[in-house]
Amino acid sequence: MQQDQHRFTIHTAGQALYEFTDEVARWLDGTGIDTGLVTLFCRHTSASLLINENAAPAVQRDLLRWLSQTVPEGPHYEHDSEGPDDMPAHIRTMLTGASLSAPVAGGRMLLGTWQGLYLAEHRRAPHSREIVAHVIGD
Repeated sequence: MQQDQHRFTIHTAGQALYEFTDEVARWLDGTGIDTGLVTLFCRHTSASLLINENAAPAVQRDLLRWLSQTVPEGPHYEHDSEGPDDMPAHIRTMLTGASLSAPVAGGRMLLGTWQGLYLAEHRRAPHSREIVAHVIGD
């Protein structure tokens, strides 16, 4: 059994979905692991990870719109230390999740045809986000 770990940094420009499927695929290719499981973990409380469609840009817009409508900004939150988008970002992260995993075979993630890996940035300001990737297998 082999293992490898890597940290990815994604620079965001504000609220959006940032696809990083290709970066993970390139790293996996260099690990020498053919069959196993890759786990990804976002080290932040106001950004999250998603596996979702990567073909139609309307999907991303609809997801972001839904998150904004479901968890709106406003004066109704006690926690606003970093501004009005602070607490909504934490709730959106709780709803969407900080980690995910995907099976690996043939040295590649077994994602569906239209699936991609995304960092969801829930804050309006630019940030540098770190994702820890860990793969285990043979």
